[in-house]
Amino acid sequence: MKQEFSLAHLTVIECSPAEMTYIAARTGYDYVSLRLIPMGVPGERAFLPQDKQMVKETKTALQETGVRFLDLELARILPDKDPQEYVPAMDLAAELGARHVISSAWNIAPEDRNFMVERYAQICELAKPFGLTVELEFPSFSSISSLQEATDIIRCAECSNCGLLLDTLYFHFSGVTPEDLTKIPREWFHFLHLCDSVATVPETKEGKIRIARDERLYIGEGCIDFDSVFSVIPQIPFSIELPNSKRVKELGYEEHARRCIESAKQYLQDHSFAKSPASV
Repeated sequence: MKQEFSLAHLTVIECSPAEMTYIAARTGYDYVSLRLIPMGVPGERAFLPQDKQMVKETKTALQETGVRFLDLELARILPDKDPQEYVPAMDLAAELGARHVISSAWNIAPEDRNFMVERYAQICELAKPFGLTVELEFPSFSSISSLQEATDIIRCAECSNCGLLLDTLYFHFSGVTPEDLTKIPREWFHFLHLCDSVATVPETKEGKIRIARDERLYIGEGCIDFDSVFSVIPQIPFSIELPNSKRVKELGYEEHARRCIESAKQYLQDHSFAKSPASV
């Protein structure tokens, strides 16, 4: 089975959804991963459901290119955010063919674990009528920062459309092992965030954020043991989330996106995963 790839929002953060879709088509991606729910970070070009012109342009781009919409970002679990506010984005995403929505938790104290379980379950219930799974991610500088914490939240929420989003950067930062992944139900894995990184894990939150948002590496440039990851997860799309401000400045977004997917394909070919990674 052909390995499928998605171009993630952060990789080309300043591009509009339509521009991102055309770039994805020209550089060989099967999907795009669009941000319909803004986070307010510098340079962000969020896709707002109420922006009718942007909706029209994005629909046209998807139709003209045949690129598909894989997942939407970012239904965050926040102390003061009503998940009902995410419904318009879920509705539009489903209309455009999306399959998944990413969720993560921020600014919540560890003792408020039950709140995180309840809010994650609520987001899952809101997403269910739209046929969306909810992929819980564990960024190393968020309120759910480890694989153990994320799996605990998912198990306690007991939702049929749950999912676990593994990002290879946070796999590296938090010291997840292949053995850890074998304990996760395979049906929780729907797609993977892919990038490489330097061997040294920053000791500070600020250092981790800097790498996550501006200094991720092309596949094979760093230290991440992709073979171990690919060998224990099922065949799922790889969403390349690889922001690198220096490379973008040198190459532009389109060439950067091309090198992202070319490095991934080359790695798979060189390591005998080209036809069917994670086929076990």
